[in-house]
Amino acid sequence: MRPWLPVSRGSPFSLANIPFGIISTAASPTPRPATILGDNVLDLRKFAEGNGFANLGLIQPHLAVFSSQSLNGFAALGRPVHSSVRKYLQDVLSESTSHPQLLKDNEALRREALLPVRDVVNHVPMEIGDYTDFFAGINHAFTVGSLFRGPQNALQPNYKHLPVAYHGRASSVVVSGTPVRRPWGQILENPAAKEKIPVFAPCRRLDIELELGAFVCKANPLGQPIPVTEAAESIFGYVLMNDWSARDLQTWEYVPLGPFNAKNFATTISPWVVLPDALEPFATAGIENDTKLLPYLQESDPKSQYDIRLRVVLTTRNGIATTITETNSRNLLWSFPQMLAHHTITGCPMRPGDLLGSGTISGEEDTARGSLLEQNKGGKQTIRLNGGEERKFLQDGDTITIVGICGLNDDSLVGFGECSGQITEALKLG
Repeated sequence: MRPWLPVSRGSPFSLANIPFGIISTAASPTPRPATILGDNVLDLRKFAEGNGFANLGLIQPHLAVFSSQSLNGFAALGRPVHSSVRKYLQDVLSESTSHPQLLKDNEALRREALLPVRDVVNHVPMEIGDYTDFFAGINHAFTVGSLFRGPQNALQPNYKHLPVAYHGRASSVVVSGTPVRRPWGQILENPAAKEKIPVFAPCRRLDIELELGAFVCKANPLGQPIPVTEAAESIFGYVLMNDWSARDLQTWEYVPLGPFNAKNFATTISPWVVLPDALEPFATAGIENDTKLLPYLQESDPKSQYDIRLRVVLTTRNGIATTITETNSRNLLWSFPQMLAHHTITGCPMRPGDLLGSGTISGEEDTARGSLLEQNKGGKQTIRLNGGEERKFLQDGDTITIVGICGLNDDSLVGFGECSGQITEALKLG
């Protein structure tokens, strides 16, 4: 399919994509659902009000979801509806559309519903009730474990038997472009000292975590697990994620219950939710688990990951950019259906809008590490940047940008846009 709207070659938002997000504009500041094609955003509230969905009977009883301020209502309609709406919009926007009167030849509706992306403000696409961050990137887990426990004890005994996770803070999930303030916390300056006395100071070892996020669309009742064979139907779509990490705060606080303040200050996500249907052509096998799994985690389809090329760019305060990471999302031991099946095996109820993070995605090469902690060998080495600067951890004014792309044909790429945030200085306390 070719679109009738102009789409630049190499755009992550080709007609093969059709992701969903929440937008506002200066002229209409109330957030509402939208999709994006190239550099044009289709306001789905205006499109629905203009009878744009007239030829899709399946969505007619549910048009109110396109006037909502989040995608939760649309997500809760289920994957068959998401798929139908996406295919319908692909048809409406294609050069050979079977419904030219709805938008292509409807100049009045085009003026109201089609917006230049430069005029649009993006918002967090879902109302997030709960956020769970997993640890499914085995290369990251092994590298970091080796730094602290040595290669022989890098992975804990449970790692290959279950998807390890912790519960994060949903209120600090922010959309791409939101500044990230350096957090304060307790830091143990001299870990080797006999008496462990922390100081209170701004974080000195601020790090990134390159992740993929998945939004839940289907609720399960309390006490009823989601079988791994059905878990894919509970996933609305995917975003890029940077789970910012204060490594020095984490070192002091994480025993015995795990991360807390080191993680709760900010998690950045990309604004457009890419549906599983758009990613399906890029389904691939992940890293093989050489441990025999318990039946509730066994998948029949080996292609449970996606071939998403991931890149992390660090831009300094003076505007010089350096690509510091290039890796792929298939570097995960656990799939999102497995994560969801394990999350709910106790009967834990999920709700539309709940967010799952993959954990840091790293390859085996130094240039494919998804965190600075891995790249600097636990703070022992510096990372060389373009322009002559060096880093161990992030400085104020640094901007981290994550991008993810599927496909090789520049006319039909499926991508996520940017997941970006700039570090600002810590608050002046006291």
